[in-house]
Amino acid sequence: MNSFSKNSEGVDVMRKIFISSILLIALLLFAGCGNDNNNDKPSDNNNSNNNAANDEDSATISLMLNLHTPEVPNDRLIKVLEEEANVKLDIDWVPDNNYEERLNTAFSTNSLPQVILVKTDQFIQFKEAIRDDQFWEIGPYLDEFENLSKLREDTLDNQKVDDKLYSVYMGRPLSRHGIIYRKDWADALGLEAPTNTEEFFEMVKAFTENDPDDNGKDDTIGLTDREGLGTFQTIADWFGVPNNWGEKDGELLPNFMFPEYKEALEFFKEIHGNGYMNQDAPVTSKTDQQDMIKDGTAGVYIGSMQDVRPIYEDAKNINPNVEFDVHNYVEGPDGEYRTRSIPGYGSLVMFPKSAIENEDELKVILGFYDYLMSPEGANILIWGLEGEHYEVIDGKAQFIEGEEELIDREVRPLSALEVGEPTTNGRYEGYYDYEPLTKAYELYTDNENYLTTDPTIGLDSETFMKQSETLNQIIEDASINFILGDIDEEGFDAAIESWKNQGGNQVIEEYNESRK
Repeated sequence: MNSFSKNSEGVDVMRKIFISSILLIALLLFAGCGNDNNNDKPSDNNNSNNNAANDEDSATISLMLNLHTPEVPNDRLIKVLEEEANVKLDIDWVPDNNYEERLNTAFSTNSLPQVILVKTDQFIQFKEAIRDDQFWEIGPYLDEFENLSKLREDTLDNQKVDDKLYSVYMGRPLSRHGIIYRKDWADALGLEAPTNTEEFFEMVKAFTENDPDDNGKDDTIGLTDREGLGTFQTIADWFGVPNNWGEKDGELLPNFMFPEYKEALEFFKEIHGNGYMNQDAPVTSKTDQQDMIKDGTAGVYIGSMQDVRPIYEDAKNINPNVEFDVHNYVEGPDGEYRTRSIPGYGSLVMFPKSAIENEDELKVILGFYDYLMSPEGANILIWGLEGEHYEVIDGKAQFIEGEEELIDREVRPLSALEVGEPTTNGRYEGYYDYEPLTKAYELYTDNENYLTTDPTIGLDSETFMKQSETLNQIIEDASINFILGDIDEEGFDAAIESWKNQGGNQVIEEYNESRK
């Protein structure tokens, strides 16, 4: 072997030793780094259940949502949603009382995220921007998605602008209005749930005059009411008053221009004048209103029937023997029952073009909402994880007792992501061990057989958009003053003329022109 071969052998040996040393050092360094990373990670599975969402192929979706809880949710269930839908979520949680202001600021500074939640009143303000092509029209895409295509057609129609759809909706019962009353008082006095306005009048009269709590004192009233016209509006429904607006002789007119409105005013005035309700109702808060039925001062509360559960929970601490029931069907003087309908949604979800560059991005986002509208996704949003946050009883969901703090921290904020309603997204209805609450939800469904709708939904009135607060206040003040006996029918008619002269005539004209 020549010297050249010997030298080559030596070089080869040295090269192998050098490469081996480098590899050994690299392995040691990699192992050390891995140990450091593991020490930084929690020992649970929260960081391993989001591999898909962290994948290079997963899209990031930015959202602005309102928050009804004191703190933003932790990311545990959000990571579950990300993994299942193969996305990454960038959520700006905004306290609900600041939400509309923050949304307006983001809109004016051109810094909207890809998904925004818009409340009903604010949606009207966005119509100009919609017509200016600043939001994606999504109607043509919904049939491409198995779950989004199930959204209620009539509710979608209620949110269209110029017959085009730009939003999906967070569903709500179409009518929650009804009566909560002291069943033990009614039983003691031999009364059934009122089926017409005459029987309703007799109930509030008896609860006031006939000592329903049998304490020998004149210390009860029939009806508890509060500021605003909410209670009166439900009674006006019974009398056949249109839902905000109605049609007369082919023309749309506001409901207070119909004779049924004055009939309802006279009825309510008689209840107030006879002392069958709290006399200071116009300055009574909702809390004080509910306190009166909780503490045994009043026997009837009109409003959302699901309020029966929290009312009962507080009332039983004062009187363990208290009993409540709920009821919806009260016929008016013409023998018909009616209840006004909301548009079918609480808020709308919209998709700004300034943040979504193209159709492909839009379809990814719609695909995410399609997953949220699946039974699996919808149940996570409303109930959480079975066995940890809720259990299934008789095919319905009930939160696990004792887990309220966990549910508030992880589940309740996510309801801001829900689209559709149980009948369309397939999520569990609630199971309730308090029978009147179960009945309340059944009556919500029953109310859908007797709905009156607002014919101005989807129509435009620039004057009303600008002056609605002033115009509404004129009629609210006049209605309350009539009920209190401070003005008569002539005074109410004068208020209508004032409403007309301060922009109301233009509103009538604009709404009628809008539907042509």
